[in-house]
Amino acid sequence: NCVFDDNEMGLLTWNDDRAELVIERSEFHHNLVATAYKRGDPIGHQIYVGSIARFTLFDSYVHAGAHGHLVKTRARENRIINNRLTDEADGRASYELEFPNGGVAFVLGNIIGQSANTENATLVSYGAEGYRWPENELYLVNNTLVDGLPTGGNFIRVWPGAAHVEVVNNLLIGNGRLHSEPFWKFSANFFARAGDVPRAAVYDYRLGKDSDLVGKAIDPGVVNKERLRPEREYVHPMQSQPSKSDFYSPGAFQGVAP
Repeated sequence: NCVFDDNEMGLLTWNDDRAELVIERSEFHHNLVATAYKRGDPIGHQIYVGSIARFTLFDSYVHAGAHGHLVKTRARENRIINNRLTDEADGRASYELEFPNGGVAFVLGNIIGQSANTENATLVSYGAEGYRWPENELYLVNNTLVDGLPTGGNFIRVWPGAAHVEVVNNLLIGNGRLHSEPFWKFSANFFARAGDVPRAAVYDYRLGKDSDLVGKAIDPGVVNKERLRPEREYVHPMQSQPSKSDFYSPGAFQGVAP
């Protein structure tokens, strides 16, 4: 229940491999160095997590970035669950979600969207600055990925060296590209067609009740006794509720739009 806005950096941690950061039900927006100095490196991440042991972000709203990323984390273990990370009309962030040094990352049940004014064509980036940790695994499951770049960007980019990548049950909206590698577990990811998400213009990314994609998700299984299927879904602003539906669909929402 905190709001971070109009700072040089929304929240910046130190590097301590014993530390843990948990953010819940909080909002980050319009944090950037550039407006203060107008020179040098125009960074301004909304959340920047250093090389700590564990980072958890859930039920939160991160938006309206500039120059830097919405969320950047170097943590060894990451759980990004049931959030809205969307740059929206007044944002021009770079990556929406970045894991520059890999680690174990569970990205489950989020709405992740870049704006038409983005400064980087990729939404989710993993391993761009080299792998630091002994375990490097990415699980991208049941997210709604929204590409607002008119020419189309990249929904995800994974640099060589990751030990395990699973991209399952994601709903893709916009003109972006979804690249995969043969060694990835890559299943039930669907591009939304005209009419599949009838209320997208007002940031309601539920599938329409008549969409052919309703019920097309698959069971993503269990990793280290942790279920990959999200049990809750984001409710705006900064809340979540249990996912309840007769069908299991791709994307962050199981309920349908009228």
